[in-house]
Amino acid sequence: MMLSGKRLLLIVSGSIAAYKALELARLCGKAGASVTGLLTASGARFVTPHAMAAITGARVYGDLWSLEDETHAGHIRLAREHDAIIVAPASADLLAKMALGLADDLATTVLLATTRPILAAPAMNPTMWAKPATQGHVATLTARGVRFVGPDSGAMAEAESGPGRLAEPAAILAAVDAMLGGGALAGRHALVTSGPTWEALDPVRYIANRSSGRQGHAIAAALAALGARVTLVSGPVAIADPAGVTVARVESAREMLAACEAALPADIVVAAAAVADWRPAEIGARKIKKQPGDAPAPLALAENPDILATLSHPGPRRPRLVIGFAAETHDVVAHATAKRARKGCDWIIANDVSGDVMGGEENTVHIVTEGGVEDWPRLAKAEVASRIAARIASVFA
Repeated sequence: MMLSGKRLLLIVSGSIAAYKALELARLCGKAGASVTGLLTASGARFVTPHAMAAITGARVYGDLWSLEDETHAGHIRLAREHDAIIVAPASADLLAKMALGLADDLATTVLLATTRPILAAPAMNPTMWAKPATQGHVATLTARGVRFVGPDSGAMAEAESGPGRLAEPAAILAAVDAMLGGGALAGRHALVTSGPTWEALDPVRYIANRSSGRQGHAIAAALAALGARVTLVSGPVAIADPAGVTVARVESAREMLAACEAALPADIVVAAAAVADWRPAEIGARKIKKQPGDAPAPLALAENPDILATLSHPGPRRPRLVIGFAAETHDVVAHATAKRARKGCDWIIANDVSGDVMGGEENTVHIVTEGGVEDWPRLAKAEVASRIAARIASVFA
């Protein structure tokens, strides 16, 4: 990592996830960085200055009106004397203030005065994260150069679940390292496909599958956290775009293939999308109406292009590492092994989708390579993504 000797300012805002900031501070210290803690008034309700000081071994800040500090322009020193600023957790309130340029406490004053790189790790209720106001603030900050890691999807406070969970401390640490130039995949371009495809039958109906896109989106975020430039080609999904990646939205398999080919060249392909093998041979110009007494009309199908096989085909534009997915309901490893040989890709990530995997928060995968099969335990999809990204990074080490 590139963190040895780096000085990091860790801003902790108000969120139940703030307890993870202590583990993040510990990991940063273990990586060789010195950490200074800055707690907002609401952040200090979840993490005490004493706990942060014990972890960092340094003074903790929080008061814009400290006569001792501000006599020597304390907020300017905090803004300029660190190599990077981490906001973890970044609440909806603090992101809004950052986007609007408000400076009404020490944290927002430092953030407005700094010229150093900023990494924000959002954490909030899923509804708050999905609101157009929050997404607008994130877009504004991204355009201004603020980097983001997460949020992850998963169980939340108030017995809710969805996107808004603070990224794990190890993922935030990797994102800090990537921001400072030490990401294991810095300089690499990764192409990730995610979600289902919709194959139109008429202007109203389509053929589709149950893919939620959670695993593919998590992989895109994990690769970006390791410093890769990521292009995410996504079918229709109901989840937020990962921060820090370029997203191309498509519906059909043919559109997905075109978007993938337009994104080349790439060093890495992770084809996690659940692409329909077939599409209606003809698309009705108007809604196909049912007449009383009619028997079901026969449905003629045409074969869709094979995106994974196309991207795996030998040639000058073939990415160095091509990874496919095999969603199976039975004989998972056997089907995945055969699929790898048939498609010509380097790895197949097989998963059993006979349960709630396509819409759930966890996954059990098997990595099928030329060298054999690696079985992983059931994990949160974010953790599966982090492990896949780390394994990819090892190829390019």
